[in-house]
Amino acid sequence: MKLSERNIIAEIAAMQSAGAADLVLGIGDDCAVVRKSAGMVELWTTDTLVEGVHFDLSWHRPELLGRKAVSVNVSDIGAMGGRPRFALLSLGLTAACDKDWLDSFMEGFLAVLGEHDMVLVGGDTVYSGERIMLSVTVCGEMEEEKVCYRSQAEAGDTVWVSGVLGEAACGLELCRRGMLLKENESLCMAHLDPFPRVALAQLLASSGYVHAMMDLSDGLATDLAHICKASGVGAEIMANELPLSTGLIKAAFELQLLPLKLALEGGEDYQLVFTAPADVGEILQQLCRENGMKITSVGSIVAGEGVVLCRDGKRRDISFGGYEHRF
Repeated sequence: MKLSERNIIAEIAAMQSAGAADLVLGIGDDCAVVRKSAGMVELWTTDTLVEGVHFDLSWHRPELLGRKAVSVNVSDIGAMGGRPRFALLSLGLTAACDKDWLDSFMEGFLAVLGEHDMVLVGGDTVYSGERIMLSVTVCGEMEEEKVCYRSQAEAGDTVWVSGVLGEAACGLELCRRGMLLKENESLCMAHLDPFPRVALAQLLASSGYVHAMMDLSDGLATDLAHICKASGVGAEIMANELPLSTGLIKAAFELQLLPLKLALEGGEDYQLVFTAPADVGEILQQLCRENGMKITSVGSIVAGEGVVLCRDGKRRDISFGGYEHRF
């Protein structure tokens, strides 16, 4: 059997039989949830970036890589409504990593920690051969009753996303083609230096209206499918409702790419996708407007399974159609 990221996780989860009294949730969401004290939990997440798979040093400057290494983990903490607190960093370096490279990388890494009032508390270093490997673990915390899981979506909910979609995937393609021009800067930076939506996620979690939430790391088609599978429901997405920037549309035309495909399948947006009862939509929009944040309703949760894209009167199953590592 060929392995994919999803079935590797499923295989490993099936082997795990041990539990713990203070473990609220283990494998299966953006973070593990561990009871810390009465009413409080810790959130744990980890991610690995590998040279040639997740980044290319020919265009990814070390300080931006340092920022991204933290941000992708902080995004997971935020996606459950939590506050990131501590980080562990494991560096697998190559002979090409001199002091200047390391200093620049750590400058970016520590800058993001400072932006979120976080502290680096340990890690590891190793010579990793021909490719740089970066592994970051982040611990966060929050009130247990406010944790937003991916498994709580309900039929009748509205599906929402934050910000705009597809810019990181478009930025990656611009970088690959050597088109890091000034007019493309915001798109390229969406890939090189993603911004985790922690404040928005905390606002949504605290509102008490959100049923399910996660961050968009692998594209809406895949990440919404994760919510649907975990919740035992389906979803319908309206193609003409997806928020696309004019910059994305223009760049996609020049690259001969489809903006809709970038938005659904590209990944690395690190926006939020969440569901909430249909009758609280205006309340959520007003709450976000008051805080200078943008959310857009893009579809609904329905009975059944899978994610269906509705466009021009046609329906197409797009479940897990986003980015996925295959082995």
